[in-house]
Amino acid sequence: MIHEAVLFDRLENDKVQCHVCAHECTIAKGRSGICGVRENRDGTLFTLIYNTVSSEAVDPMEKKPLYHFLPGTLSYSQGTIGCNFRCKHCQNWSISQLSLEQAYTSEITPEESVARAVDSGCASMSWTYNEPTIWHEFTSDSARLAHEAGLKTVYVTNGYITEEALRDISPHLDAFRVDIKAFRDEFYREVCGAHLQPVLDSAVVARELAMHIEVVNLIIPGQNDDIAETKALIEWVRDNLGPQTPIHFTRFHPMYKMEDAAPTPVATLERAWQMAKDMGMEYPYVGNVAGHKYENTYCPDCGTLLIDRSGYTIARNAITDARKCPKCGYGIAVII
Repeated sequence: MIHEAVLFDRLENDKVQCHVCAHECTIAKGRSGICGVRENRDGTLFTLIYNTVSSEAVDPMEKKPLYHFLPGTLSYSQGTIGCNFRCKHCQNWSISQLSLEQAYTSEITPEESVARAVDSGCASMSWTYNEPTIWHEFTSDSARLAHEAGLKTVYVTNGYITEEALRDISPHLDAFRVDIKAFRDEFYREVCGAHLQPVLDSAVVARELAMHIEVVNLIIPGQNDDIAETKALIEWVRDNLGPQTPIHFTRFHPMYKMEDAAPTPVATLERAWQMAKDMGMEYPYVGNVAGHKYENTYCPDCGTLLIDRSGYTIARNAITDARKCPKCGYGIAVII
């Protein structure tokens, strides 16, 4: 469904400037932005994907991954088409890098989406699989209805959203699960077709807006696994988002245009986990290594095992509504 967009300016010569993502594309008449799904038609910006859904599933919250937001619950999850990044290692390139004409999609209204979430017993709705920022009109409408139905809401995002767009959706967005793909602008430019600073800026704004934030850093051998870079990333998260921010160091598997790269050694992830602990981060995790002990949540004070995980499954959760360690009483930063 084609729908008039929000958050854009009309310019001279029928051009428009989009203010949804940090590219802030200036778009000539008849053209689309970098995302490929926001098009200038006669001097007005339209979204081509308002209620266009490519992917729909009921996922464990741990799949996002979100470990400190409604752990053990299900999230009704949707994705669409397109992306404002061009990541060479994208695991969902078959929807993010295809055009509407190339992909199989269906149309679902916000009202129907919320009804499906409620009927499936989910505690939340997530917009994921591709970048939700470029789906702003649909996700905003859906998030508002989700809150009215008593559901929490989640963006699984690359963080390339403007402050204007983030503030616009913020009254109805509860969790901001953001990728910080590297801590060098060179990586963002060469691998993703973007820049680092807007991602950092949006994460800070999300924290100011009281959203729950978790950070994912996919570590790719030879690309962003330098010890000094990992240390700088951890330091930034600690100082800007807080030491209680969960940070996930996840394993890379060869994908898309990086099929010739090697999987991340588990030892590299363990090194990052230990570095984060040593630098004062309370909840670092190792991801994409099913059954690893660093998937679990431990009390930062006494080390008691609080949430025992294996992949997307929780075997045991010792955190009660009091959100304290049952052994030492330390307050645990988790939303349940």
